[in-house]
Amino acid sequence: MCDYSLHAVATRPAEVGETIVTTTFRGTSTRGFASEADMSVAVCLLPGTELAFADNVRYDNRWIWTRTINSRVGKFGKIDPHIPDRHHDAIEFPDGKYVLVTQLVEGQRATVLQLPVTQPLGEREHKPQITADRPTITRLPIG
Repeated sequence: MCDYSLHAVATRPAEVGETIVTTTFRGTSTRGFASEADMSVAVCLLPGTELAFADNVRYDNRWIWTRTINSRVGKFGKIDPHIPDRHHDAIEFPDGKYVLVTQLVEGQRATVLQLPVTQPLGEREHKPQITADRPTITRLPIG
């Protein structure tokens, strides 16, 4: 669940309430989220994870410009998963726009507000089933 979880980078899942920081991981050119307590550990987010940034979100193309999104909240997701050899991790904002995680300016802090609900393997959604011991409705003749 991390584009930036390269073999040289330690990873762990995000936890609700923790503060994560955007960074470029040592030995890579990829940006992502790190633990505030240990900037060498990439924090992986599941699609649907909700984040609250400390300030309006800033992103860049690394060479020429930096832009700001007038939003402090976003939801982690994946874009264009069918295109190989490309970054897919992105933050979607309430206006429907998204920014690749690898384009986020370094040093931005975000709090993990909510993780998506996941269902343990082997469990299915409970659907009521009609059984023979249920009462049936009988139409009465009119007249």
